[in-house]
This record gives sequence, C-alpha cells and structure tokens, in this order.
Amino acid sequence: MSLASPKFTRPSLSHSTSDLTHDAVPLQHIDEPTVPSAQLSIKNVTKVFQGKQDLFSKLSRKTSRDFTAIEDITLDIEPNTFVSIIGPSGCGKSTLLNMIAGLSDISSGEIFLNNQPIKGPGPDRGMVFQNYALMPWMSVEENIRFAVETVYPKMPPKQLTRIIKENIQLVGLTGAEKKHPHELSGGMRQRVGIARALAINPQILLMDEPFGALDALTRGFLQSEVERIWEQQRKTVIMITHSIEEALLLSDRIVMMTKGPAAQVNEILEVPFPRPRNRETIDQHPAYHSLKTEMERHLFRETQAVEAARIR
Repeated sequence: MSLASPKFTRPSLSHSTSDLTHDAVPLQHIDEPTVPSAQLSIKNVTKVFQGKQDLFSKLSRKTSRDFTAIEDITLDIEPNTFVSIIGPSGCGKSTLLNMIAGLSDISSGEIFLNNQPIKGPGPDRGMVFQNYALMPWMSVEENIRFAVETVYPKMPPKQLTRIIKENIQLVGLTGAEKKHPHELSGGMRQRVGIARALAINPQILLMDEPFGALDALTRGFLQSEVERIWEQQRKTVIMITHSIEEALLLSDRIVMMTKGPAAQVNEILEVPFPRPRNRETIDQHPAYHSLKTEMERHLFRETQAVEAARIR
C-alpha cells in the first residue's frame, strides 16, 4: 500500500475480487474471478418528505411544498469496513442512516443487505443513538437483557447471561451492571448503548453521532474504545459524524455529502492508515494532513453554500 498520498474515488461498485482455488483438475475449465456483491448496497435512493396541501393546511395558511432531503444516492459498502458519513448540517446524513435502519421509508430507489431489500427494522442492524435511548427504569444489565430477549425470545438463560456479561465486559462496565442510567455519566450511558446494540449480534452497526453529546475528553476516550472494540469484532460500521478528526481516526472510507436539499454523495475518501490506530500518532502518517485539508475544504465550501442560500 502506498503511503505517499490519499486516494480519492467517486461512488462506485467494489473492485475487490475473490481468490481462485489452486486445486484445479487438468483440462477442467476455471471461471474468471467474479466481483463479490457488497454487504450493503444503496441504489439510486431518494427521500422526499411530503408537503402539506390538505384543506386544513390551506385554511390555516400552513401549506408547505415537498422537500427532497437526499437525491439519487448510490453507494456500496463492503463487509467488515468502518464507513463514516460527513457533511454540512441538514444534508440528510441521519435521514440516510434511518433508511438503512429501516426506520424511514424510501421514496425511490432501493437498499439491499446481503442482496435482500430492506423493508423495515431488523436484528441484522444495530443502532446507537446520540441521546443514548436507554430505558431509565432499567439497570445496565436489564437494558441489554431487554434488547436480547426481544430479538431472541427463546434463547436459553445461561447463554443470555453469558452474552450480557461478555458485552458489559467489552465496553468496560464491569461492576456497573446494577446501576440505572441516572447513576451513570454520559460516556457510560453511551457505552451501555453500544453494548446493547452489539449484544444482538448485528451484521451492521449504525451510529448516529454517537459522541455528539459528550465533552471533549469523554469523546476522545470513547473514540479509542470504539477503535478497540472494532478491532476485536470487525463488524461493518456506518457512523454519522461532524468531526473530521473522528472520521480519520476510525474510518476505512469517508463519504462526503453535499448540502441539502437534494443532497448527494460528492466524493468518497479511502483512508490508508494502518490498524490498530493510535490517536496520538495518527497525524504523523504522510496522508493525514492532505486528507484533513480535503475534508475541511469540502465542509467549508458546502457550509458556505448553505449560509448563502439562507440569505437569499
């Protein structure tokens, strides 16, 4: 892998290929290697929020036009990759993530997971929210138990207990099993959210600005924790973030979106940093500052366009 400069690509199909077997029988025809399908495939997806044109809205003078949040998004995500989506506020990042999660309908286009169209929420996708979304009357252990029992109601009790214990250990909350959310710091609450999402063993982990509500020190600590957890499990992760440094630390690919309305994918950056990564030394990589500059320019340009549109 060349470390001289970052690689910039447009949204496209995966170019990785499967290895051929070397145990070929003489005179037997061997097919050319084929390009494997992506784990998650987003095809020409558009999201339109319908405006209000009904009689009551007209009488109350509160009509509104249709709003196209994102338009014609095409993106393939390969297995075991960490992908960050970044863009100016209001560009539809969370809207896209919600459609992947099955929490929001798709206006046109399709999203496929393992070649199967996504029609709604499912246990193959785990979600980590910015506001934690914990049950306040449940302890750490009970919040995780509730998620697992909901997805796997027939799981044997011993297996259930083991999974809860393993995921609490994974996020470093051993000893806090019986505590309730109000007894935990913001960082600890988010670790419960991560443990709960991982406990159902999803194929893809979706993270919507998971560190946005945390102070800088806690945010940095949890970024390192997510890097460590990802190294252990290597699940496919799609994360929404506003932080350039966070995206560079954690990601294999960074999807940069244009401003809304009708936001699109502008460019995809390939992040060449070797793993595991260290937040204290990552900026010494030859490609770090050129990647960071490219992202800063993109965000400044798109944010400037948003502000200009508001003035008109």
